[in-house]
Amino acid sequence: MSASELNDAIDDTNFPQAHILSRGRNNSVCSTSSTSGTSSLADPRVVPAHEETCSSAGLGMGATAAALTSDEIVPTVPNRPRLILKSTTSIPENNDGHENCTFHHDLELDHKPPTREALLPDMARSYRLLLGGLGENPDRQGLIKTPERAAKAMLYFTKGYDQNLEDVLNGAVFDEDHDEMVVVKDIEMFSMCEHHLVPFYGKVSIGYLPCNKILGLSKLARIVEIFSRRLQVQERLTKQIAVAVTQAVQPAGVAVVVEGVHMCMVMRGVQKINSKTVTSTMLGVFRDDPKTREEFLNLVNSK
Repeated sequence: MSASELNDAIDDTNFPQAHILSRGRNNSVCSTSSTSGTSSLADPRVVPAHEETCSSAGLGMGATAAALTSDEIVPTVPNRPRLILKSTTSIPENNDGHENCTFHHDLELDHKPPTREALLPDMARSYRLLLGGLGENPDRQGLIKTPERAAKAMLYFTKGYDQNLEDVLNGAVFDEDHDEMVVVKDIEMFSMCEHHLVPFYGKVSIGYLPCNKILGLSKLARIVEIFSRRLQVQERLTKQIAVAVTQAVQPAGVAVVVEGVHMCMVMRGVQKINSKTVTSTMLGVFRDDPKTREEFLNLVNSK
């Protein structure tokens, strides 16, 4: 999923507004009328019943029917403050039994091989050609097995392409009457810069405000692994993590902060060894309510 698709996937019309975001035991941001945990992707617009009757009755009211345009469709007021994402792409069926990644269409393999080991011979040959192009002798003792080792390492660095959210969650979503903030911070992250194929690494902090459903804590770290173990840019990685948490438990809001050190800035180019890159994504109440956002940032920055 590209950056523009990620932005389009966030349906702001279903986010709670700032003026209703005072949290507390007697004034929860979670709607008690929606506890099923299912994400409704239906169009929120509805046609009033009397207009539908007039339209279908065929009573010669041509002018009235013609005047009924999309501009006159009356939107319903969202009655649930859950953070809902709308789907912008459809997942094509694959008759070969291999599923495409549901969150990363732009870089996903068109056809997933039966095993990752099937890629090793071609990748090892490519690394051998690279060594020769550098002026090295691929047949010398220290490099004989280097192409195969490098191929295996690259497959491990990009193993996130073979993972999807449903398998990683493995049903670890639980009904729980809890509406206070959950934060897991300083999750180690290792990824590969897609521009230079060199690593960047750092830590990820995730917070969400549950709406009667909580996620197994280790699953937050596994979500980080899904998207970091790919060719990435930090900006997209941050948003993908937030979107995945939203799709997992439909909370009232999600916040993600990523702090990374990029080797493409350290060992080449400008060579600024002390530079760090910080990115954040705030969805739902974390975007709309300054107090909720401040609480999260204070928890993340506390030692």
